[in-house]
Amino acid sequence: MAFVGREAELRALRDWWSGPVPRPALVWGRRRVGKTALIERFAAGLPRVVFHTGAGEPPAAELAQLSRAVARVFPDELRDLASNPYHDWHDALDHLARLASEEPVLLVLDEFPELISTSPALPGILRAFLDRSGHRTHLRLLVCGSAVRTMWSIQQTRAPLYGRFDLALPVYPFGPAEAAAMLPELTPAQRALVYGIVGGMPLYLTWWRQGESVAANLLRLAGRPGSPLLTEGRLIMHTEVGSGAQTAEVLHALAAGRSRHSEIQDVTGADPSRILDRLIEARLVERVLPVTDQPHRSRRRHYRIADNFLAFYLGPLLRHRSELERGQGETIMPAVVSALDDHLGSPWEEAFRDHLRRMARQGQLGESVVAVGPWWRADGGDEIDAVVMAEPGRTRVPVAVGEAKWSRRVDAVRVGKRLAPKAVSLTAQLGAGAPDPAGLRHVVCAREEVTRADPDMLTVTAADIFDPV
Repeated sequence: MAFVGREAELRALRDWWSGPVPRPALVWGRRRVGKTALIERFAAGLPRVVFHTGAGEPPAAELAQLSRAVARVFPDELRDLASNPYHDWHDALDHLARLASEEPVLLVLDEFPELISTSPALPGILRAFLDRSGHRTHLRLLVCGSAVRTMWSIQQTRAPLYGRFDLALPVYPFGPAEAAAMLPELTPAQRALVYGIVGGMPLYLTWWRQGESVAANLLRLAGRPGSPLLTEGRLIMHTEVGSGAQTAEVLHALAAGRSRHSEIQDVTGADPSRILDRLIEARLVERVLPVTDQPHRSRRRHYRIADNFLAFYLGPLLRHRSELERGQGETIMPAVVSALDDHLGSPWEEAFRDHLRRMARQGQLGESVVAVGPWWRADGGDEIDAVVMAEPGRTRVPVAVGEAKWSRRVDAVRVGKRLAPKAVSLTAQLGAGAPDPAGLRHVVCAREEVTRADPDMLTVTAADIFDPV
């Protein structure tokens, strides 16, 4: 599989490697997100790399495996690591430090949470080694892991490794443009559909056979007992969010459209705040506010499932899971496919907002753009899919409003007529200093074509959003 994207992450790793102080780097992200591929890409041009992946085995077994990895990189080393493997982590680190006394060596400890599950003293051992070795070695340590909460915890104030990392790099699922680069044989509209189903996980995107129909792909990936996407859905529920019943209830409530905190609490029968915070930390859920609200001041608590695949799994797929597990995929899959148009509206709107943010970063939406997000009135009415906010002075003001429709073709005049009164509500809420709503730029988004657009209107299609980077 060709390596795609991750240019910013690669730059960060290369900057870390070229820095003068050999302090560790930390890379973390969910399973399947491509952390190992990123590190392998970064390390490909380095002369001496020792790569060890923790397996949760007893320390002696982990150290024996590490010894073999070191022996492969240093075949002429005087110490015979086959007959005399490392007997503890102090021994391993001190030996590697000596090997890196003249030239740099990269030591990658992948799946670090698995290592500390059987060697809980390892973070403290690493801290002592770092303090002791100082500038006397060129050993560079890169710690990587998938258990997001554990990777956060080792950076906390009271953790042994607090303050010891020069780089803390999260790796997130692909956005639309990177996902598009993995689907080169599909049309932009087809890429949008696939992204709305499986999201930005690189592995899931490789599973999609670009020469087959949507129905054929879904039957193979989710329509049979033990099929990959059914398995992945269960894996996420048990490994990323835990197997607690209340956590599942929160996610099912969100998937059913209960977005308010109070609505979720009605379903679960308990305060869901801690669970929601944990899901937000894992980037499976996000808090959604009107773009005009200040997050630290707003009392509005609305939430959505932020991961496209999880939303699909808990939505169209889970409704039929029992039948799918019984082998009824061939008869059930037409119903799943027919539900896609209703389901894909939300991920399409977020892809549209993501595209506007990318345009803002490139300076294509004017100067001083500070936020892009949805907006709605306090009573829930007059919802706008995307409002572009700028801050030319000390006051935030809207400069554009936009609507995204999961339709092949959209009439810009009709959309503009619906946007105009919503823009009036938006500026009226902002009060004095708000711009004339008639002067706000309109942005209209459709999958394939926007018709009857006037010259001042910005039009967006899947060909813009899913243009490979």
